[in-house]
Amino acid sequence: MSQLPSELHSIPLFHLSIPGSHDSMSYDLDINSSILEPDRLKKFSRIYCARKIVLKWAITQEENITKQLDSGVRYFDLRIARKPNDTDPTRLYFHHGLYTRTDVKTVLSNINDWAEGHPKEILILALSHFKGFDKNIEKQLHAHLMSSIKSLFGSKLVPRKGTPTLKYCWEKKKNVIVSYDYRFNHYPELWGKIKYYYGNTMNPINVETKLCQELEKTPKPFKSFFVCGLNLTLPENIGILKYILRLCDNFPNVIHRSLPRLLQWIKEQASKTPMNIIASDMATRDQFVATVVQLNISKQA
Repeated sequence: MSQLPSELHSIPLFHLSIPGSHDSMSYDLDINSSILEPDRLKKFSRIYCARKIVLKWAITQEENITKQLDSGVRYFDLRIARKPNDTDPTRLYFHHGLYTRTDVKTVLSNINDWAEGHPKEILILALSHFKGFDKNIEKQLHAHLMSSIKSLFGSKLVPRKGTPTLKYCWEKKKNVIVSYDYRFNHYPELWGKIKYYYGNTMNPINVETKLCQELEKTPKPFKSFFVCGLNLTLPENIGILKYILRLCDNFPNVIHRSLPRLLQWIKEQASKTPMNIIASDMATRDQFVATVVQLNISKQA
């Protein structure tokens, strides 16, 4: 963001095209953890082959958070979970089918360190899902996590009031935006849920169609952040077997075959309907970041 033309420094961040990663922590999934999803496979958690299948089709990113940051990713889809019977009542992990190996505290600390070293790069962290937050401890877990986020990022947090621009963030020395999807989030430093549009299909053509429909319905000019998710989604019904039983295939390979087409689509679509955050699987591949950043330059033409 620090290298964007000066003409873009004073426009709302809602109007910039920002590259993001979908299920950002899925590179770190632990094959030895229990299965969280899909529901049909939970009962097979003790079977190594079942966990291996889930792993093959749950990995949507191949680089760690620091490398994603270094490559230009600025939005992160962070899905939180608590392991049942954890001896530490406030220790949390990330999840996508399986739990991650690395806990939330460690990853957020790494992001904070990177943010301190790159004060002109605006980061957007979207925390959501919160698996394992049982009703009897839900409020305490959320209160502890939100308080920890405030303490960790401190003055770098961009408040949700107003319309942030690059110029505003730089002048105020703030470069971290945290979206926290919880109905009792009353902290002015933490933003609410960011709308995430996606195709809910494994067919990239249908992803394009669904996103076109959503973009056409979105009121303009944009007054809040929103995400266009290029991610493909496995079926939740028996149709999932069509994919997970492919012995010589996996999700990263499917993305590698689909991403070039989707990138071509966003180049064409952006001239018709502007897009804000664009999130993808395998976000460090196939010139994804460069393609999204270039959309901002094209706006000036």
